[in-house]
Amino acid sequence: MCHGPLFSKIILFSIPLIITNMLQLLFQATDIIVLGRFADAPTMASVGATSGLTVLVLNIFFGLSVGVNVLAARYTGARDRKRVSLTVHTAAAVAFYGGLAMAVIGILIARPALVLMETPSEILARSVTYLRIYCAGIPFIVCYNFGSSILRAGGDTRRPLVFMLIAGVVKVLLNLLFVPVLHLDVAGVGMTTLISNALSALLVVITLRTARDASRLIWKKIKIDGPILIEMLKIGLPAGIQGSFFSLSNVVIQASINSLGPVIIAGNTAAYSIESIVYVGSSAYYYTAISFVGQNHGSQKFKRIARSIGWCFACSFTATVLMGWSAWLFGEPLLKIYTSDPAVIEKGMIRMKMLLTVYFTCGFMDVISGSLRGLGHSVKPTIVTLMGVCFFRIGWVYWIFPLHRTMENLMISYPVSWTLVSVVNGTILFVVCRKMFRTAVKEHVHPNYALLRGR
Repeated sequence: MCHGPLFSKIILFSIPLIITNMLQLLFQATDIIVLGRFADAPTMASVGATSGLTVLVLNIFFGLSVGVNVLAARYTGARDRKRVSLTVHTAAAVAFYGGLAMAVIGILIARPALVLMETPSEILARSVTYLRIYCAGIPFIVCYNFGSSILRAGGDTRRPLVFMLIAGVVKVLLNLLFVPVLHLDVAGVGMTTLISNALSALLVVITLRTARDASRLIWKKIKIDGPILIEMLKIGLPAGIQGSFFSLSNVVIQASINSLGPVIIAGNTAAYSIESIVYVGSSAYYYTAISFVGQNHGSQKFKRIARSIGWCFACSFTATVLMGWSAWLFGEPLLKIYTSDPAVIEKGMIRMKMLLTVYFTCGFMDVISGSLRGLGHSVKPTIVTLMGVCFFRIGWVYWIFPLHRTMENLMISYPVSWTLVSVVNGTILFVVCRKMFRTAVKEHVHPNYALLRGR
């Protein structure tokens, strides 16, 4: 990441990441597809009604995994083996204890949370069943995300791809066994999710256990290092809070969607599943920006940081435009994979048209946020997200949506909030980079100072 041509390295890093995330979402989509084909619309909607909560429960840990990624990348770039090892073992301890605690909390609050979201009574019991089984697997999800963050920090995106492929195939096979054959419906897809997450976590742990560098996981060294944890929290906690703001606003929007009936819930669920696949073109370059900016920041190669950010912007724009417009143009055939109900398909197309055609704005927002975090600035994008996403979308739901209670009126809040956050965070990134470059030139502290003069 710190040497050689940037474009090819970014592509080689991001493509396996895109494929990994796409496979993960495709395999997750089998839950909805199998239920849509072998059950009915209310059963399918019962899983979709939990989507906002499942992400909300996990976002703090997803944020902490960003902190793990940034620290491991920074110390790898600085060739600080001791701190890389401390990061690995602190992350393992946080994943184990934190994952268990969140699993218990999630199981306990499942029903009251779904009731608060105005989940329709005809699907409430099935939604509670799915959410509780899902929460039981949270420790495995956290373990996989922390472990794959460590691998990505070292430039390895290939093995997480292989692990996801293996776990995903197992998930598909079990879905086809549990739902059409054993008729377990919602409980069946919940159990397949838990089993596949456990398998992917196991494969990551085995990889770290057998590593031959500073990232090797040693059981007796698993403990929390105070200074490392503080640094991890400084970067990861704001990232987790930012993700939670997104999820909180999505939960509020989901509650409004739930109030519009099972058909709109089912259509939104199917469209969201397809949209999530498009999102990998955005999220992949969020993590790419974190890793490349983080490592080059650790190596103090400032010109290379700017070029990394530029290439991430270009790649993210290309990916989100191609994927978003393709998904929208072929929206109806894609939605028919999930359901044959024309009314559900019609509602799904509303979301796809309004969001996927402008999805590049979400990509810009993610690259900017990832770049700031790679530079160690995690609080600023969190504050902006709080204002531009959480408060804005919730305000939209309570003040604008009641004026015209339609799906279209809810969906427009997404691209508007993406644009607002991109503009403000983009300004912050420009100021941070300009200050960093001027300080480096003024103080002559850069070990590769010739790079700053374009040599």
